[in-house]
Amino acid sequence: MKHNASEDANEAQDTAPEAGSGWPVLEIGRHKKGGLVEQIVIAISVMVGSRALRIGTRMPSVRQFAKCNGVSTFTVVESYDRLVNLGLLSSRRGSGYFVARHDVAEAPPAAAHASASPSAIDALTPDLYSGVSDALPVGAGWLPPEMYGEATILDAVRQAMRIPASRLRGYGHPLGFASLRQHLATTLSDELFQVEPDQVLLTHGATHGFDLILRSLTKPGDTVLVEDPGYSNLHSLIRHHGCIPVGIARGEAGLDLDALAEVAARTQPKIMFVNTVLQNPLGTSLTQAQAHRLLALAEQFDFWLVEDDIYRELAARGEASLAAMDGLRRVIRVGSFSKTLSPVLRVGSICASPSLVAELVRVKMLAGLTTSEINERAVLHAVSARPYRRMIERLVAQLDAGRERSIDCLAQAGMAPVARPRGGMFVSAGWPDVQTRQWNGKLVADQALRAGILLSPNEFFMLRAPETVWFRFNVAYTDHPLLQAFLQSIRPR
Repeated sequence: MKHNASEDANEAQDTAPEAGSGWPVLEIGRHKKGGLVEQIVIAISVMVGSRALRIGTRMPSVRQFAKCNGVSTFTVVESYDRLVNLGLLSSRRGSGYFVARHDVAEAPPAAAHASASPSAIDALTPDLYSGVSDALPVGAGWLPPEMYGEATILDAVRQAMRIPASRLRGYGHPLGFASLRQHLATTLSDELFQVEPDQVLLTHGATHGFDLILRSLTKPGDTVLVEDPGYSNLHSLIRHHGCIPVGIARGEAGLDLDALAEVAARTQPKIMFVNTVLQNPLGTSLTQAQAHRLLALAEQFDFWLVEDDIYRELAARGEASLAAMDGLRRVIRVGSFSKTLSPVLRVGSICASPSLVAELVRVKMLAGLTTSEINERAVLHAVSARPYRRMIERLVAQLDAGRERSIDCLAQAGMAPVARPRGGMFVSAGWPDVQTRQWNGKLVADQALRAGILLSPNEFFMLRAPETVWFRFNVAYTDHPLLQAFLQSIRPR
């Protein structure tokens, strides 16, 4: 959400709270670390987690909050939107915003006020996705820019900015930039499965794709199956849509398909989201046999399979593909360029059957109109440039070396992988000690944050209560001396 310069200049000025609002003035301002939106999100997250704001509490209106805290309405709208996306607030048309849930980390006693230091879990999502924190991003889901091939990406952005003047009228094609859709269709048809350009819908990244799918195919109260552990933002998104996320255990051997069959028979799920290849956070891939059985279960119990395929280009050739096996009959494939180009470009894709694409386009236009043609042009320039293939090969080689180094470094701190990754950018590892009130991932992540390190504890990825203490490590940062010193200092004795 953008706002003008005059509003920006006056955002941090103190303004008296509206009479009778009963809303505390948050201690936010430009002199503090992090942007104003980030400060508001963290402060309210702490208040929700500490139950200073109870479920069902009606939040101040956008205008009230802005006046009370001396910020612009644009800042409040963006803050509320982020809290809705985190599942902490819900919005009701014509009624405003309400506290939706409390299952965030409990704040320490001193954090009952927004001015106190937030817990690592509360701060985790804004910092890990914004990339603006000063902390070492060991738990982040993005790589350093130098690993992506900066020259190729910057050149692609410059080329995209030369967009013809005639394209500056209107919002662009509802499906997205035609040339990029054609490129994707050709590439997928050559490498995985036959798909036509009109079966490709471009999105603002993979998470936008998940949101469109949930909007189109579910209603409040529906059961949605997810991997446990799995993509944390997806869990919050499912709850935001009023659906019930149910976890299916995933480990080194893949999905617990017997448990999936039992849960599906009992709950009649509408959708299951699955990372077939290089699953986040474990880095494992399903075998061909497991993929075939998963498709059979989806057919038997009549639910959609959403294949989160954003790590495919980092995987070895020949890994299982649900979309290829199914031909987009029951499978919806979601892709992204954030792991091979840059997360800043925010371009993803959905591949689905023609009838489903038509509904997804309708929902896309209702929810936010079209996606950015400039971003999509930049992606096309990058992926169609000669250096792109070599860049991917170099990136995979760097990640392979980084994973081996990471496993060795973590072993020195007594940590072992939860599962041996098949590739990609993550190693999830920890200690065998059972979690206790005095020893758990939340406490370690809090200590790490105070030491200038962002960790992603297992609670961030799991629906069930974790038994042991482990973290997802980004292999680009794991051998940093700061992390090594920290892990050695808190290693269980």
